[in-house]
Amino acid sequence: MNAKEFREFGYAAVDFIADYMENVHERQVLPSVEPGYLHNLLPSGMPEKSESWKNVMKDLNDKILPGITHWQSPNFHAYYPSQSSYPSIVGDMIANGLGTVSFSWICSPAVTELEVIVVDWLAKFLDLPAFFLNSSDGCGGGMLQGTASESMLVAILTARDQAVARLKIDYPNMNESDIRGKLVMYTSDQGNSCVEKTARLAAVSIRLLPVNRNLSLCGKNFRIAIEDDIKVGKFPFACVATLGTTGTCAFDNLLQIGPLCRENKIWLHIDAAYAGSALCCPEFRPLMQGIEYADSFNFNLHKWMMVNFDCSAMWFRDTSKVVDAFTVDRIYLRHHVEIDSKAPEYRNWEIPLGHRFRALKVWFTLRIMGAEEIRENIRNHVRLAGYFAELIATDTRFEIIGNVLGLVCFRLKRNCEYTKRLVNILTERKNIYVIQALYHDKIIIRFVVNGLKPTEKDIEFAWNEIRMQTNEIFKEISPMKIEISKSKCLIDFGESVQVASADHLFAIK
Repeated sequence: MNAKEFREFGYAAVDFIADYMENVHERQVLPSVEPGYLHNLLPSGMPEKSESWKNVMKDLNDKILPGITHWQSPNFHAYYPSQSSYPSIVGDMIANGLGTVSFSWICSPAVTELEVIVVDWLAKFLDLPAFFLNSSDGCGGGMLQGTASESMLVAILTARDQAVARLKIDYPNMNESDIRGKLVMYTSDQGNSCVEKTARLAAVSIRLLPVNRNLSLCGKNFRIAIEDDIKVGKFPFACVATLGTTGTCAFDNLLQIGPLCRENKIWLHIDAAYAGSALCCPEFRPLMQGIEYADSFNFNLHKWMMVNFDCSAMWFRDTSKVVDAFTVDRIYLRHHVEIDSKAPEYRNWEIPLGHRFRALKVWFTLRIMGAEEIRENIRNHVRLAGYFAELIATDTRFEIIGNVLGLVCFRLKRNCEYTKRLVNILTERKNIYVIQALYHDKIIIRFVVNGLKPTEKDIEFAWNEIRMQTNEIFKEISPMKIEISKSKCLIDFGESVQVASADHLFAIK
């Protein structure tokens, strides 16, 4: 492909993206394909000779798009947002065109220095503690990772390295492998799935701690767990607290957890993958009370800040600790420039050697969208979630479990099977996409406001779909199910099962 063909291809690709994003609301949110569908449509091997890009684009439309779940659709209410924007897409395109592999400052100074600048912009935008800034007088600093999972793994591996170094001094007769075998980290049983995966990859034990009625990890349960583990010879070394859990967007009590971490030399990592973006709005900043105790913090720009996947911002209180844990300094990686806070070697802050130019799409987005539009986007999602909660409240068959930021959790008041059935029917119909979660062992439905520029009409469309399918379910449900035995029967009033004598039963009209 020459430059002329590339221009034609590029123009066609931009037109494709613009048409897709402009009309995504018209597409069925979930694909109607079966597993293996694409294997039957594409050849089993690559072509020997080049093909026209026009043929490839045709196959994209005819074969690939039918198997896409449309995350940018306003009818996508599952998981969390994966919002994109035109500035972010263009930033990614240009970064890919530049083709940098920035494993050190000298490889592309602008790549490193723009990242230093934009993560400081973000820290100020969210009003994070000043010690996290690259420009602070302390040892703090931030960077862009790919996902919250990567950020968390880096934090826990750093915490493990610090703990082992300290414990080798405290227990000179123990070898490193024995110390590692006794390390234990903590999170709530509502914590995101990547916390458990992180523990596996870091080869450490993890305890999933019970939460309070608000599904929040509090100091009492955390203290009990620490004391119990110390009694049996284990070494508590890290805690992952969550601001906005995946299931219900619950917030752990940092004001109670933080002092216990300080007291017991436990690394505190805060995962704010979804809710962190909301901190750019002053009215939501009370949600992060206690963040001053954090050793590291992350949130995903690709969830709610209009930056396309993948892009997760991460900060350290003391960057020297991650550098100590991750540095491998081969001679071919060295250069003549002295490293400082304006020119860090990001390869020593992450798992990969090569570092992507994610900062460009962030810079494009922050400049072209501006703080005001980003805040308004988040506030609109929160307002629409409140509107959906109001609609749910008009139907006495439902109960609302919680409405936090852009997430509403609700369920049918009858037993969990009816709620589960409703989720399955909605998924089969493919008009909207929601998923289930657990709240105190009860199945609930998570409804998240997602998509590009969602409106009240989109919320009303979803509510009508939910209400109509609920009507169909209730048509099939008799008021009560009676199982008569010789002396007694069971009456099923939705969730509660009561035992009554047969004589008393037949007195009921």
